[in-house]
Parts: sequence; structure tokens; C-alpha cells
Amino acid sequence: MINTGDTGFILICAALVLLMTPGLAFFYGGMVRRKNVVNTMMTSIFVIGIAMVMWVLFGYSLAFGNDHFGIIGDLSFLGLNGIGLQPGSYANSIPSLEYAAFQMMFAIITPALITGAVAGRMKFKALFIFIIAWSTIVYYPMAHMVWGLGGFLAEIGSVDFAGGNVVHISSGVSALILCIVLGKRKDYDHAKYRIHNIPFVVLGASLLLFGWFGFNAGSALKANGLAVHAFMTTAVSAAAGMLSWMAMDVWMNKKPTLVGSVTGLIVGLVAITPGAGYVPIWSAIIIGLVGSPICYLMISKGKKRFGYDDALDAFGCHGIGGIWGGIATGLFAQTSINSVARWNGLFFGDTQLLVAQIISILVTILVAVAGTLICIAIVRLFTTLRVEKREEQIGLDISQHNETAYPSFNGLD
Repeated sequence: MINTGDTGFILICAALVLLMTPGLAFFYGGMVRRKNVVNTMMTSIFVIGIAMVMWVLFGYSLAFGNDHFGIIGDLSFLGLNGIGLQPGSYANSIPSLEYAAFQMMFAIITPALITGAVAGRMKFKALFIFIIAWSTIVYYPMAHMVWGLGGFLAEIGSVDFAGGNVVHISSGVSALILCIVLGKRKDYDHAKYRIHNIPFVVLGASLLLFGWFGFNAGSALKANGLAVHAFMTTAVSAAAGMLSWMAMDVWMNKKPTLVGSVTGLIVGLVAITPGAGYVPIWSAIIIGLVGSPICYLMISKGKKRFGYDDALDAFGCHGIGGIWGGIATGLFAQTSINSVARWNGLFFGDTQLLVAQIISILVTILVAVAGTLICIAIVRLFTTLRVEKREEQIGLDISQHNETAYPSFNGLD
């Protein structure tokens, strides 16, 4: 039975999630050097086009079609055939077409997150092919395993309210593998890269924050109390994440920074994503407070220690933040909040959920690593991954798009 309130609510939430991708473009675009702004923003924006078309043609079917081996859907919904205006198996009060539209927005933002790790050095043609391959080989199977009927990770009892595994861990780990294979930026070991436009970063983070309420609250799939609960846990974790990042900034560098504050905000949002509709509100404060220092140390110390160039910290924020969020869900979830969880978290006396969460995290990492390496091999059949040294030196705005963000800019930064 269609509920008009639920239908209107999820339509708005879908639009909010779509807004996150332009927000990501500003967030990433502000962080890079002036000569790479257009390219960096383009690598988020173009995903809207490719991911939407793929989702309608075959992506939704592979993610939410009839189950095969608990890993992937079938092709029964090619071109959204059979997805109409009546409720379906996944949401009983909104049209099945609306559920497909809501999930489509997740399929856009997720591959776009990866692009931050390779900013300033990956050939656009290579990235275009990579996103097509990655969506097919990694994202659609992950969405099916976690959210699809008969999905393997759902069957073992793990829970992921809005995409800790499907969105953040999968994109973050894939970003790490891709940036390692791609290699470091020119002069990375001795150059001091500057954030060229802090207001852009704040604008992008603000749009991401705004959209995230649709991302998490909308994952209740109804305009009900659970949506309100997810809304509140999302807000509280984001706030706590911001505060603890500011504290880390003061401890490590003597002063709080604006970029650090909004980065902490994003980490708090990432960390609460898997548990937003499962954990009590007080625990969301803990999840945000703990998440930021973990990610801060991974970004400030881990990158140097392990020697990889994750340019905009896609792995440090989304991979590490998503892993912490998945574990935290296993610690704090309550069946009284959401009966989809079969067990309470470890904090409330059950161990099974935490075990299931750890298994699901390990499976997600495995799928992301193997899938990304396969995608890289596919890309290399068509082109090289990296731009030429000269192209990197003059900037990817000119070399890949023949555009500049700032017409008076002379190309020295």
C-alpha cells in the first residue's frame, strides 16, 4: 500500500543524496592545487552521468535482482523492466521505482569518493573506464550482498543501515589500492601541497552534511520514528567528530583549523553511517568522538609510515571511518531500536553481531582489493593509468580538459 507521506519523504531524501556529489566536487576541488581544480571537480561530477545510465540499464538489476549465490542479482530488471509504481520487495509503502531512484543516488556518490585518492595524476580516460568497471565488479555485488534479498552478508546477520560497507569501506579501500598502483604525485616526498580554496572545502562539506541527512534518515525508507532516530544520531556523531578533530589539531599543531573541523565533521558522518538506525543516541557521541582521532592519526602518521599518496584522504576518512563505524555498530546496536538486527551489540551482552560485523568488514575489504586490481587490469587494456610527466606539471585542467578554473592563473601552482 502506497503511503504518500513516505513517498514524498523518500523523494526528498533521494534529491538530498544526489546533492552530495556536487558537494563532494567542491570539497575535493577546494583541497587541490589551482592547476587541478577543474579536473578534480569533473571526476566527481561526471559520475552522475555514467552511474545513472548504468544503474537504469543493468546496475539496479545486478544489485537488487533475484539472488545468485548470495553475491549478485540476476538480469530480470534490465532497463528497470518490471520496476513500477507499486510497492516492491524492498519497501512496502513507496513505489519500487522510487526505491530504485533512491538507491541510484548511492551508486553515484560511492565511486566518486574514490577519485580523491588519485587527484592530480590519473588520466581522465583511464578514470572513466575504471568507474564503469568498478561499479560493475565491486559496487553492485556489494550492494546485493549487504542489502539484497538473499545477500550473503545480510544472511549471516551483519547490518549496515546506510552504507558503511557498501559505500565507505568499499570506496576507501579501493582508493588505497588505486593510489598505490598509480604511484605518488610528482615531488610528493618534498613538496608542500597547499589547499588552494578553503571556502570551497567548507561549502562542499556543508552540502555533504546537508545531504547526509537524506542519506541516513532516508535509509529508514519511511517517514517514521526510525528516520527521526537516524537523523539525530547522524547530527550528534557529526558534531562529536568535529570537536574531537579540533582537539587533535590543538594537541598536535597548537591551533584548531577550519579544514580540520569540517574533515572531522565528515569523519563523524562516515562513522555513524552503518549504525545510524541501530545504535542509541548517546553512543553516537562516542562513535564520533573516537572516529576522528583514529582517522586523524591514520592521515597524519599512517600515510608517512606506509608511504602511499592518498591525495585527499579517501582511505583515511572513508575506509578507516567506515571500518570503525562497522565495529561500533557491533558494539552498540540494540534490537529494541531496530529489529532488523538479530542481536544486541557487545556492550549490551551479545557477541554474535560484532562477529558478523567483523566478517562483513573483512569480506568488503577482500572484494574491494580484488575487484580494484581487476578493474586496473581492465583499464590497462585500453590506456595507461597515469598522465605524462609534462601533463602533470602543467596541470590536469589544461592537459585533460583544456579549461582553467581561474582564467588569469598562470599555471605555476
